[in-house]
Formats: sequence, structure tokens, C-alpha cells
Amino acid sequence: DIPSDCARKFDDNLVDIGLVPIAALLGNNKYHIISDYCIGSDGEVGSVLLASDVPLHHIQNILLDYQSRTSVILAQVLAEKFWKIKPQFHDTRKNYESIIGGTTAGIIIGDRTFALKSNFKYLYDLAHEWKLFTNLPFVFACWVANKDLDRQFVTRFNEALRFGLMNSETVIAQYVRETGTDVNVKDYLENKISYGLDDRKKFAMELFLNYASELVETEELKTA
Repeated sequence: DIPSDCARKFDDNLVDIGLVPIAALLGNNKYHIISDYCIGSDGEVGSVLLASDVPLHHIQNILLDYQSRTSVILAQVLAEKFWKIKPQFHDTRKNYESIIGGTTAGIIIGDRTFALKSNFKYLYDLAHEWKLFTNLPFVFACWVANKDLDRQFVTRFNEALRFGLMNSETVIAQYVRETGTDVNVKDYLENKISYGLDDRKKFAMELFLNYASELVETEELKTA
């Protein structure tokens, strides 16, 4: 599923465990992080971008990627706390990328970002911007359960995730073979994505959720 659907299914109790965007944890005190692994980045991630034809301080509107709740909120936190800009934020539907232009920028995530380098004059990597702002890594999603789970299961689950990471070259080779992609998948998955959920990442998660909560309280957060 795309990240926003993962969040929705977790919120609606349609799943017991999910690779859940951390924005879904906002205001939820009943979740259980069950893994030592996550989808994070310690610097540029390359697949979560603000695309624009003009510099940050000339942006008047930002289109929000319907596929991602965390990236949407991250952009709003950065705009308020770091960039010091006050654009209008707008929900989107499919194919919104085609209307990015002029003073209207857009958040774009995922595989769609890999072909953007020649399309826009300015590309701001949100994980990199967060690192500049906080000197911390960023966690986009982590493995979360909505109930207490047996410790033995959690141990085996972590072992399965560890096995996958130890065999990443096999996975990458299969992906390249099946998709025929010319993107440097190995560099992206092994160098841009940071998988360990260590103490720095947990602190960064807490900081992000605190910033997001502040914006909710001031009604400045658009939770698309």
C-alpha cells in the first residue's frame, strides 16, 4: 500500500501490524513499536521532495502529495519552524504534478521523484532539510502494532527483517530484473535509506511529533 493507505488501515484497525507512517502516531497513545527497524534517512533520502520553479521564499502555494501523511506534515513543520514561510497548502488527487509551476510548488514522494531532476529548477529534499534544521535523522515509517504482541513473535519478526536486510543484494537484483529500471536502486536502498531504529531516530521521532502537535494546537496543520 502507499503510505497514506497504511496509515488509514492502522487508524481504522483494519490491520494488527503495519509499516506505519509516523504521522499516524500523532495523538495516538495506544500504539506499540515492535521492531528495531524503520524506513528512515540520515540526510538526503532522494525520494521525498519539494519541487518548485522558484526559491523557497517565493513559493505561495504547496500541493500536498495524497500518498503521504508524514511528508505532508514534515513540509508544514519545516515551513513554519525552519524555512519561515507561510504558503497556502492544498490537498491533491492523481496527476497533480502537472500543475506544479510558477509560485505553486508540490510535495512528491516515492518512485515518481526519480525522474524529476530535469523537470523543476528547485528540488528540496525534505530529509536533508530536516537534518539541516535539527542535525538529526528522520524516520518516515516504523513497524507498529495496535495491540500487545507475544515477545517471541516480536523476536522472530525482527529476525525476519534482519534476514531481509542481510540479503538486500538479492532483492535489488530481482527488482531491477523485473522492472527494467535504470535508476540506481542499490545506491538508493543501501545508502539513502537508513533502517536501524536507534536512539537518535527515536529522539527525532519524538521531536517531530512534538512539532506537529504544536501546529495542530495552533490550527496551522493541514492533516491531508
